[in-house]
Amino acid sequence: MSLTEGMRAAAGTPLDAAIDRATAHLLGRQQADGHWVFELEADATIPAEYVMLKRFFGRHDKAQEARIGRYLRRVQAEQAARCAGGWPLFHGGALDISCSVKAYFALRLIGDPADAPHMRRAREAILAAGGAEKSNVFTRATLALFGQVPWRAVPVMPPEIALLPRWFPFHLSKVSYWARTVLVPLTVVMARRPLPVAPIGVSLGELFRTPPEQVKRWPAGPHAAEPWKTLFAGLDAVLQRAHGLFPRATRARAEARAEAFVTERLNGEDGLGGIYPAMANAIWMYHCLGIPESDPRVVTAWQAVEKLVCDRPAGVAGSDESGETYVQPCLSPVWDTSLVAHALLETGAPEAAAAARRGLDWLLDRQVTDVVGDWTESRPGLRPGGWAFQYANPHYPDVDDTAAVVLALDRAARECGEADPRTPHAVARATEWILGMQSKGGGWGAFDADNTHHHLNSIPFADHGALLDPPTVDVSGRCLAMLAQLGHPAESKPMQDAVGYLLAEQEPNGAWYGRWGVNYVYGTWSALTALNAAGLPHDHPAMRRAVEWLALAQNPDGGWGEDGDTYPRRGGTRADADLRMGPSSASQTAWALLALLAAGESDHPAVARAEAWLLRHQGMDGAWPEQDYTGTGFPRVFYLRYHGYARLFPLWALARLRKMRQSNTKRVMHGL
Repeated sequence: MSLTEGMRAAAGTPLDAAIDRATAHLLGRQQADGHWVFELEADATIPAEYVMLKRFFGRHDKAQEARIGRYLRRVQAEQAARCAGGWPLFHGGALDISCSVKAYFALRLIGDPADAPHMRRAREAILAAGGAEKSNVFTRATLALFGQVPWRAVPVMPPEIALLPRWFPFHLSKVSYWARTVLVPLTVVMARRPLPVAPIGVSLGELFRTPPEQVKRWPAGPHAAEPWKTLFAGLDAVLQRAHGLFPRATRARAEARAEAFVTERLNGEDGLGGIYPAMANAIWMYHCLGIPESDPRVVTAWQAVEKLVCDRPAGVAGSDESGETYVQPCLSPVWDTSLVAHALLETGAPEAAAAARRGLDWLLDRQVTDVVGDWTESRPGLRPGGWAFQYANPHYPDVDDTAAVVLALDRAARECGEADPRTPHAVARATEWILGMQSKGGGWGAFDADNTHHHLNSIPFADHGALLDPPTVDVSGRCLAMLAQLGHPAESKPMQDAVGYLLAEQEPNGAWYGRWGVNYVYGTWSALTALNAAGLPHDHPAMRRAVEWLALAQNPDGGWGEDGDTYPRRGGTRADADLRMGPSSASQTAWALLALLAAGESDHPAVARAEAWLLRHQGMDGAWPEQDYTGTGFPRVFYLRYHGYARLFPLWALARLRKMRQSNTKRVMHGL
């Protein structure tokens, strides 16, 4: 904290002091080159899969495995209240069978004996939940790789799918980018069915209620719809019997197409798709194709995986005196930097603005303008101009990140002046790309346009129900907010279509569903800020219903909280909010506060209670403690803990509240 800030904290209000402490906290975590990046933590699945991957290839790092074991055992112990010895998908969640099977398997590989008390509790919890045979498709595929279940227990996805024409009911361009990058290398692995390079000496038979060799084919997920469910199930039965019968020439051509797809998108040390599952599958694919470990492609693929490993020293995030290690699903520097820039700009402090400008200059260097990505399948001729989520992922720029970056660049240029001369061109190029990526219904998806082939979620392999990338409220809200802040006319077709999309997506209870954040609080914040930026009157019925829902959903302690269990409860009545959705968290309280301010409710009693909650829960270091998983990878199956959210969103909300009180205005003047 600077001397000026220290004096202000001493002489100002508690709100001023909290803002100053939070600002100093973020300034102290800026990287030397100007960007921010915080830990991105998923459930126990990713570190468990990392242990399995290395053991498959005989890469035994005893010290590292010990540190991962400490992480897995700590999470197990902390979540015992609801999981009874297993592992959840998010903090405080119920046992997830697939996550628990993988964590148990990893601990067995690490060396934990099956009769150890914590392993016995885990085994009993898994068996009580139906046994390992209830695992999802991806867990079954991993178990099959290690010989724990027969391959017939896994739905078939042959490499030949890479050769299918675009008009076929299944085509790679019709699924999401994450499905594409995960599936393409995995099809080769599933066809080749390799054995571990080194013996693992572990059997998981004790986790099955049905003998493993008798485990049957996995049916489609509960979301699957007829007639596609029956059609795809029949096709899978045929493909199961056809294994080994595909023409050799066709199989060779399909595997070559898959290898070329992966190698073109290998993405250096940032990895295939920038996500762990795709990176790991690339390593397995190269192995199946006989490519030696010394090959630059394989070396690069391993480097990308290792870049995700996160070592925590003793005493950090609950780790014991020996420290621990886990593996992140991906890295989030572009997203983190853009959001921190928004929070710092909101404070109005010169030092904060200067730091934000440094971060934005770092972002300017990472705009993707020279790589034509997979999104051109639906938008041929559109020039690239977006930003990725990770340090580098040029084939897959993210619409959400791009809108957030443009909003920050534009705001900094307006408020701070002397913007980097590259800014106007970068904003114009990004705007062109965003406009081109708008889907037919008026909304935006995260990485693709018009990715709405919902029949594909009925294939047996899509039991997670997240094979697609359709338009969502949160991404669409960011894009609408961007266009509004840049001055696009309200009567223009893109603006009218986007407003219409958001209004149509409002739930019966007044909230909006949040795809990439948990959940209704996140979606409602995203929608209200966008509609406010687009000029929707604060007395519009949609805004009034949302304000009423937010007031009902506020916890008695003044905060808001919600966990992943709200995702299956789509829709409902206004009374549903009164059931409360979870213990209050800092990031979700900040989202609700920002949403109320966007709706013109700075004087609402709920705002004062939210302010008091945030002031009361701020830590001595200026941040807010938060173990909650308030980010979402895939609703119902994969959740994320953004370690930066509780550092930046409360600052953003409190600084905006102070600014609105000082200016005596009811309208937020920025898109976000």
